[in-house]
Amino acid sequence: MGSILFYFLIFLGVIILFTGIFTVKQQTAIIIERFGKYLSTRNSGLHFKIPLIDRIAGKITLKIQQLDVIVETKTKDDVFVRLKISVQFQVIKNKVYDAFYRLENPHDQITSYVFDVVRAEVPKMKLDDVFERKDDIAIAVKSELNEAMLNYGYDIIKTLVTDIDPDLQVKEAMNRINAAEREKIAAEYEAEAERIKIVAKARAEAESKRLQGQGIADQRREIARGLEESVDVLNNVGINSQEASALIVVTQHYDTLQSIGEETNSNLILLPNSPQAGSDMLNNMIASFTASNQIGEEIKKQNAKKGIINKKKNGDSSNE
Repeated sequence: MGSILFYFLIFLGVIILFTGIFTVKQQTAIIIERFGKYLSTRNSGLHFKIPLIDRIAGKITLKIQQLDVIVETKTKDDVFVRLKISVQFQVIKNKVYDAFYRLENPHDQITSYVFDVVRAEVPKMKLDDVFERKDDIAIAVKSELNEAMLNYGYDIIKTLVTDIDPDLQVKEAMNRINAAEREKIAAEYEAEAERIKIVAKARAEAESKRLQGQGIADQRREIARGLEESVDVLNNVGINSQEASALIVVTQHYDTLQSIGEETNSNLILLPNSPQAGSDMLNNMIASFTASNQIGEEIKKQNAKKGIINKKKNGDSSNE
């Protein structure tokens, strides 16, 4: 009987010993209470408590935690928008007592402050300003939370506005506006590109016409020089200028007929093409030149007579 009691006491002692030893993980704090009253805070490592007298009241993580809060509110231009606010917070190591005993539900408390700040800041802004000044909203939330949560043993590491979601109809309207704006810019660029093409084409055509005209002028100049040389050569062998011109015209006429004949697929007909055609052409040209010279001489004589009459009139008026 005595041996049984002895073994029972040993077994009971082992159980009590093991229930009194406990370990705390890294980045974790354990709250120890004795008879329902706070006794101590234990950090990571191996610890001992008095069995049946001390108890583990709870544990708190010291890691950085994140809470996502979705707030729906209205902007200054009466657009309903949903904002997702991500709050990163951490329990201050030397304020574990406050974090455990003073605040029962930190998530609800943080959510309430986020709602309060966002619904105070966003209604002051238009929808476009909400997108542009989301960092200002995040800073305002962090400032308000830090001031409030510090008393409860919580440190607000960072707040982020991770999403801004307007009403579906508003998003569709914004997308249409954005698409129209981009189409307008694209049309302006296309019009400018077309204008550049037209200007470049016009410049190229102008340069082409200039070079073409220059080429024609050079060609005619060389033809005239060649005709002049031909007339000089014929004059040297006793042929006068009129006969030389007739000979050149006839030669050119037959050269043209020959070149036309060489083109088998040509449908061109040179009119007139009789042997007398070159001579008639030359006679007509000479007659035209002669008539033109006579008219020019007559005009010069008339202008000279008018000049003499005007001088006489001017002289008589000056004598008076």
